Amino acid sequence: MEGAITYASLRPHLGRSGGPMPKSAPADQAKVPTSEVYALLRAAIMSGDIAPDSRINIEAVSRTFGVSQTPVREALQRLEGDNLIVYTPGRGYSTTALLDLQGLRALFEFRLLVEPWAARAVAVDRLSNPGTRLIHEVENFLEAAAPDGDLRQDMVAHDARFHEMILTATGNPVIGQAYAQTHCHLHIFRLYPTDIGRAATVEEHRMIAHAIANADPETAEQVMSDHIKNSFGRFSRAFDVSAGSATLAHTKRPPVRLLR
Repeated sequence: MEGAITYASLRPHLGRSGGPMPKSAPADQAKVPTSEVYALLRAAIMSGDIAPDSRINIEAVSRTFGVSQTPVREALQRLEGDNLIVYTPGRGYSTTALLDLQGLRALFEFRLLVEPWAARAVAVDRLSNPGTRLIHEVENFLEAAAPDGDLRQDMVAHDARFHEMILTATGNPVIGQAYAQTHCHLHIFRLYPTDIGRAATVEEHRMIAHAIANADPETAEQVMSDHIKNSFGRFSRAFDVSAGSATLAHTKRPPVRLLR
């Protein structure tokens, strides 16, 4: 059944924004700054509070946030660019459906082609490679992480920053733009209502960061390849598939090397 955006679905995110959380609906609703509309809607979609394939009522969102419809429309346009929202004539805006297994596999096949190469390419010149920045990124995330907290939004942001730092360091804007347009971190994390594999992911990030910092291209390429395959295995559990049927095609082929 088609979902619909409600005050209840957005209310938890008003509290997370740092402002006052209202105790009831519109009569004493929180006034959310325009700059937060996009972030709050995005968080609600990512958490599943706004369900996949749900229609978005601009007027209702405007009332809930205590803003005009203009910033809401602007936020929805940004979310459309993230592929989290789609506009259909006659229906208006709605959230996109979740990835299916075929879509998840295609996304990770792309990542397996690009990211091991990128890790190898940047694991040179100890003085200029991004290894130290990557290590700091991992350490900063761990310092901010509460052991029992739901840090899904923070994990998405950390994961995106970590991988984008490596791709940016290759100096290849074409690959960077192609990667950015997949919005892969947003879509794979939508598959689960709670955090998944945080400890394993962070440990794999740490291994990648140290291999790059040590200017060890072979190890950097291998640990990144392992990380992508492991991540696919973790997220493919959303489809309740066996380990054998959820392997990536590239797992049986040698690492891909592209021209830098």
